[in-house]
Amino acid sequence: MIHTDIQRFLTDWDAAWSTLPPGAGPTGRRAHFEAVAARMREPHPPGITTQEHGVEVPETGQPVRVRVFRPEASSGPVPALVYMHGGAWMQGSPETHWDITAGLAAANQQIVISIDYALAPERPFPNALHDTVAVVRWAQDQAPTLGIRPDAIAIGGDSAGGNLAAAATLVLRGTPHAPCAQLLVYPAVSFNTDRPSHTENANGPLVTVASMAAVNAMYCPNPADLLTPLAAPLLAQSHAGLPPAFIAVAQYDPLRDEGIAYAEALQAAGVPVHLDRGEGLIHGYLRAKAYCEPVQTRFAHMAAWLKSTAG
Repeated sequence: MIHTDIQRFLTDWDAAWSTLPPGAGPTGRRAHFEAVAARMREPHPPGITTQEHGVEVPETGQPVRVRVFRPEASSGPVPALVYMHGGAWMQGSPETHWDITAGLAAANQQIVISIDYALAPERPFPNALHDTVAVVRWAQDQAPTLGIRPDAIAIGGDSAGGNLAAAATLVLRGTPHAPCAQLLVYPAVSFNTDRPSHTENANGPLVTVASMAAVNAMYCPNPADLLTPLAAPLLAQSHAGLPPAFIAVAQYDPLRDEGIAYAEALQAAGVPVHLDRGEGLIHGYLRAKAYCEPVQTRFAHMAAWLKSTAG
């Protein structure tokens, strides 16, 4: 059974999204998501400041905006997390996921860099991945200026953001900019929809199998890209040498089994993995942090794992 407190969250979430005009495209959905997230945002944690920066992306020549969350009490270089929001590669921003990133900065007294990466369909694959990799490199290269420990930069994200985090570790593997850890929360790592969880949880909540083909086509308009490991990290020929991973899935999520498969692939390649199976939870459950004690507990576990692995 889905946890009862998640059901309370879903009541409020569904009511907020019921006012989305019929036929709203990506632009309309983005604006609505920003408004919904702003209304449901938790109070900002004390002692955490935030500032925007622009990072140049060599592959595109365009800057990408990042929002940096920083603990005021830090007296020297601290660990950092580069984080990519979820939203089906089509919507979302550092502001829609403020609760997650500000919360991690507060819990661990670390810096969190949240990326406003390129969105589909206007800027499809690999633009968002280029943005992600550029920001990881920037964080490493500018570590002294940013007050970051260069040996303690992790990467993470939820849903589509988890996809980008996993793909970036493949790009950066074996380089001086390779992250030291990866936090993947209900990540999308494959475009295959024939696993049991796709049947069991076809109708969600929050994400449905029927919507996936259109979403995937916006991100990867070239069907051949659906088979590249940089879009579908589960397909990598080898996962050896990737950083330790915390992989969180949810029992009632269509993406559950691909997340488990990715954990198993990393473990088979000798990568340390902590797998949280998210019993009673749904895709996007971090949005219900203010509603649900099990979500709060899992969030605390993620933060503690980051602190011990990357701190």
